[in-house]
Amino acid sequence: MKLLLTSLLLGIACWPVAVQAQLQIVPDKEAQCVFAGPERRIAVVWHNAGDQIFEKEIRLRISQTTSATAVPVGEIPWKRLQMLPRQTVLESAQLDFPVVKAETKFLVQWLENSNSVLGRTEVLVYPTNLLTELKPLAGEEPPGVFDPQNQLKPLLKAAAVEFSDLEDAGVEDYRGKLVIAGPFQSQKQIRSGLAAQLQTVAKKGSGVVWLLPPPEREERHPDKLRPSFYSVLETTRAVVVVQPDLVADLPDSPRSQLNLIYFCKLALNPRPPALPDLSPHP
Repeated sequence: MKLLLTSLLLGIACWPVAVQAQLQIVPDKEAQCVFAGPERRIAVVWHNAGDQIFEKEIRLRISQTTSATAVPVGEIPWKRLQMLPRQTVLESAQLDFPVVKAETKFLVQWLENSNSVLGRTEVLVYPTNLLTELKPLAGEEPPGVFDPQNQLKPLLKAAAVEFSDLEDAGVEDYRGKLVIAGPFQSQKQIRSGLAAQLQTVAKKGSGVVWLLPPPEREERHPDKLRPSFYSVLETTRAVVVVQPDLVADLPDSPRSQLNLIYFCKLALNPRPPALPDLSPHP
């Protein structure tokens, strides 16, 4: 009887731990990217793998990390999380990240009230002035911008990057080194003859980045596969044609802005396609 009672007590004592262990965060495929500043949205997918309802107060602990250290930034309450057995939910948190001068790694730990760590989210935080890198790329003449959606121009103004507005001036009359066409909301925003104008200015020596609009419904067919981007060489420069997914949510996405900078560099300094090097490196 004593052995049975002891086993029962042990089972009861371990039950909350077992239930808690069933709650898990579905790992991100890669670190989330945000700009420094207040109320940056971090997404998290929770999964309750157990047979019991989970209901606990959750807190967040934020640390700035390097390869060797983790410096605490703050700890804040988040919400009371309630999940049914076998349930998976997508949640988000609005977090404040300090000003950084370059890409900086942060670690967000999701804590249950007892201070146990339920999961972790890696976040890469970027400075808000990434697009200032376009200024030296363009050289003495400001970059030419054809932006009918008015999405890129406000970002360049905020980054103190001068530009030539090509909506009125005309693309083919531009004499600088770098042209960016787009983003476009639809194909209706692409005026007649734009492709020929971009090709003409590239032949004159300008690197061109053409951000395509989303495909029309009839184009969304599995037999019409398109590369995410490709380059068309014109003399020493190129027209780099980019699918919209790679620059989606340009105002709020560091990754999209970094992609845009990469495509500008590629347009100015084209490189031929090459096979990937998959050999092991020491």
